[in-house]
Amino acid sequence: MIMGCGRVGSTLAHILEDNGHSIAIIDRDPQAFRRLRAGFRGRRVTGIGFDRDVLTEAGIESASAYVAVSSGDNSNIISARVARETFGIDNVVARIYDPRRAEVYQRLGIPTVATVRWTADQILRRLLPEGTEPLWRDPTGTVVLAEVTVNPAWIGTRVVDLEDRARARAAFINRMGEAVVITGSTVVQEGDVLHMIAAERDMDRVNKLLAAAPEEED
Repeated sequence: MIMGCGRVGSTLAHILEDNGHSIAIIDRDPQAFRRLRAGFRGRRVTGIGFDRDVLTEAGIESASAYVAVSSGDNSNIISARVARETFGIDNVVARIYDPRRAEVYQRLGIPTVATVRWTADQILRRLLPEGTEPLWRDPTGTVVLAEVTVNPAWIGTRVVDLEDRARARAAFINRMGEAVVITGSTVVQEGDVLHMIAAERDMDRVNKLLAAAPEEED
């Protein structure tokens, strides 16, 4: 079930339907349903997404997941909480524009997507040098995933050994345009782009360490 038939909501509805899911979508503006393609087979319900009667009409009692992606933070979080707390839907996600609110609601146990911070990060990654801005951060800003430039002197080093020195985890390697899952025998090769995951406070240290040649161990 999706609350909000804007660009995000309608796109999610089409993708989920194409993957074999049954969809119900709610919007207070009946004109919003024009964004749905002509062949959309899901249920369209006009109303307020946190109204219990509207949710019941949309079939929330049989829903396996609920997504709140309207244009209002308050509406999204209220409807997400009603879906979780009143109807017992475990799989709930809310879009939140204010990153400070996203952190609060994340701590309440409701997964959120903070669109403003995510968009800003994506723009900065294209404006600033590689590795300056993270590819992903959790809503609290505590953990980040970032591309890390590796000094050529690390070529031939096992990634697990590199992790030990960096005191951080390597998520995967982009090698010649393809993602490589790291194993115990994976070594750094020329042209590899390493994706590291670490606490945000540690990422500058990780970047500086790997940008330099490895120090000789005693």
